[in-house]
Amino acid sequence: RKLILKQIPHASETISYAMPAYKTYGKPLIYFAAYQNHIGLYATPTTHENFAEQLAKYKHGKGSVQFSIKTKMPWGLIKKIILFKDAENKASKKNTNTF
Repeated sequence: RKLILKQIPHASETISYAMPAYKTYGKPLIYFAAYQNHIGLYATPTTHENFAEQLAKYKHGKGSVQFSIKTKMPWGLIKKIILFKDAENKASKKNTNTF
């Protein structure tokens, strides 16, 4: 939460799918949840496609990744994911504006 709000202070906080959720430009930014053995981070498939190489060593799905609680959290990677998704949301909003 601290990392998200430090990097993206304009993100709005909410609860979605029973998880802390953040949005920018009216679109989902990221969700996260704690489980018994891992922290789940949920961005979007495009985010995961962009970071496929860096996420390869973690258990992941189309739009989710699991970070084991037994290892150090990859804060640098998470920061990059957050910034990427915010930029994607901003670009998407610009592309949907019509005059």
